[in-house]
Amino acid sequence: MPALSLRLAEDLEHRLEEEAHREGLPRSEVVRQAISDYLARRERERFMAELVAEARTGYGDENIRREALEMAEEGMVTSNEALDITEGHKPGKSRTKGSDEKWWK
Repeated sequence: MPALSLRLAEDLEHRLEEEAHREGLPRSEVVRQAISDYLARRERERFMAELVAEARTGYGDENIRREALEMAEEGMVTSNEALDITEGHKPGKSRTKGSDEKWWK
């Protein structure tokens, strides 16, 4: 495993020492975990930024937006049919509830 040397401000080094002591881990393991967490967070942030940029591009294009809405509406029908089947209703049939029947089970 390659080694890394770095300088820390005294207060940061003290906080690192305390955390390592609390966790019962070597300081190097606490630092490895912190770096790993930081890199994973940065990767998620970049991914989300790319996702948002793509969504903005897509919703800015009327053809893409219309196609996405059509796909969502088609999926809604399928989802509603699955819900009907799960709840023991005939798919597509109007559901009327008695006045004392609860909407939850």
